Amino acid sequence: MDIKTASSLHRLRLVSAPEAVSFLLLLVCSVLKRTTDFNAVPVMGAIHGILFILYVLFWLDAWNKTKWSFGTAALYFVLSVLPFGGFVAERKLKREAEAAVIASRARREGVVNA
Repeated sequence: MDIKTASSLHRLRLVSAPEAVSFLLLLVCSVLKRTTDFNAVPVMGAIHGILFILYVLFWLDAWNKTKWSFGTAALYFVLSVLPFGGFVAERKLKREAEAAVIASRARREGVVNA
């Protein structure tokens, strides 16, 4: 894995958990708006919107650099629209990045011909 691919996966990982948190907070704010006089939906909506756009941009970049299959790319996109999906995506991306680093080191050291 080259540095550009690793950094694109890292950026996607960094934005996936905050995007998931903002989505959950937006859901809570929506419920509070309907049940109380508290209305933080405009603020949380804007924050979540920015984080979601960043997630999609970083997802497109990672898809381009990693050459994921359509199924893998679709999975990461679907995870971005599920309430707890961003946390799952972050964990999967972490495992994928660690495996790629191990494979890269093994190739560099000549342990594996991959």
